[in-house]
Amino acid sequence: MCVDHKIICSCGRAAASFNLKDELMPVEIVKGLYCPNCSGEIALDAETMLADNGWVIDYDMEIAGFAANKLPAVRLTPEFLFDEGYCTWKGIYPGDVEDSVREREGLMALCRTDRQKYVQEFRRWAVGRMERLANEGWRKANER
Repeated sequence: MCVDHKIICSCGRAAASFNLKDELMPVEIVKGLYCPNCSGEIALDAETMLADNGWVIDYDMEIAGFAANKLPAVRLTPEFLFDEGYCTWKGIYPGDVEDSVREREGLMALCRTDRQKYVQEFRRWAVGRMERLANEGWRKANER
């Protein structure tokens, strides 16, 4: 079963959905979420926070430590939690899943009329999209 873990940011103007790899970490691991509008008001603590293109996730490292007993011995850091998928964006950035569905809708009409062209355009879209997201500075887009 896939559970949507949506968290509203500190100022209430935005939200992000999170993936929790194999549900090993509880959603309570996210102590705070700050969108680009409210992240400028906080001091970044590298021991508990991760910044990604204007967004900041504040992890509860005590809860993470307790839940990590199910993991192999690792150095538990915000980067590890995010990059290894234990508590990371659902998609490449907050809102990515919804945005990519909207972007693909235009390609679906082509699928019904010219499948070969659809495959070519879908590849072009996917590669171009990841390049654009990497250039915009999204952490997950740059790990490829």
